[in-house]
Amino acid sequence: MQQRDSLGYTLGVAAVLCVVCSLAVSTAAVSLRGKQEANVKLDQQKNILDATGLAIGEYGVQANELTPKQIDKLNAYVSAKLVDLETGDYVGGDAELERYNLVEEAANNATSIPIENPQFNPGEPRRPKRMKVYFVKKPGTDDTLQVVLPVYGKGLWGTLYGYLALRSDAETIQGLTFYQHKETPGLGGEVDNPRWKAMWDGKKLFDPSGEPKAMVFKGPAPKTNEYAVDGLSGATITSRGVTNLIRYWASDDGYGTYLDKFREEVKKEKSSTSEGDE
Repeated sequence: MQQRDSLGYTLGVAAVLCVVCSLAVSTAAVSLRGKQEANVKLDQQKNILDATGLAIGEYGVQANELTPKQIDKLNAYVSAKLVDLETGDYVGGDAELERYNLVEEAANNATSIPIENPQFNPGEPRRPKRMKVYFVKKPGTDDTLQVVLPVYGKGLWGTLYGYLALRSDAETIQGLTFYQHKETPGLGGEVDNPRWKAMWDGKKLFDPSGEPKAMVFKGPAPKTNEYAVDGLSGATITSRGVTNLIRYWASDDGYGTYLDKFREEVKKEKSSTSEGDE
C-alpha cells in the first residue's frame, strides 16, 4: 500500500481527479448543448428583429427587452431561403435550410470560395457559395417589406457577424446589427450602441451608378451625406472594417446578383397586387 505522502499516491489522486473533472465537464457540455444552440438561435432572431426595426415599431423597445411570446409573434413576419450567390437563385429545401451553418460553410472548401476583391476586402479568406437570407412580410400577404442579408468581416480583434436589413427597393438600408464580435467595449464595441445603429435607417447602400457606397465616416458624418453614418470614436480599424464588409457583401462578389433578381421579384409582387385590386 502506498504512503499518502508518496509521489505515486499524489500522481494517482491527481489522475483520478482529472478523469472525474473531465467527465463532469463533458457531461455538462453535452447536456447543455441543446440549450446553448437554442440561445444562439434566439440571439440571432433578436438581432434580425432589431435590424428590421420590427421590435421598435411594434413595441417601442429593443428585441432583448421582449418576452419570448412577443418574439414569437414578430418572427411570424420573418421567413428564410437559401440563395446561390453566383446565380442569385434560391436553392435547397427545408432540411438544408434548417441545417445551414454560415461558419461551417465558409470553412469548408467544398461549400465556399476564396474572397478575392481588392476593392472591397472584408478581411476574410473565404465566403460560402450559399447564404441564408431572410424576408419580412406582413402575415397573410405576399408583399415583401424587407430583405435581411447576413454579413461578416474583420474588425480589430476578430470577425464581426451581423445582419444588414434592406427595404424592398434593395437600395435603402433599414438597419444593421452585429450578433457576434470581439471589439473593445466603449470603442469598436459601440457597434452595439442603439443610437449608432439607428443612424443606418434610411441610408443609401448604392450610388446612382450601382456602386456600393454605404460607409462609416471618419468622425461625424455630414448630414447631407446619404451614404454615411458617424465614425466610431477611437475605433478607426473597426469603422473601416464595417465599411469594407458592407461594401463587399453589396458588391457583385457578394449579394449583387441576387439583389438584382430580388428587385424583379418585388416588382412582380407589386404588379400582381395592383392587378388584384382592380
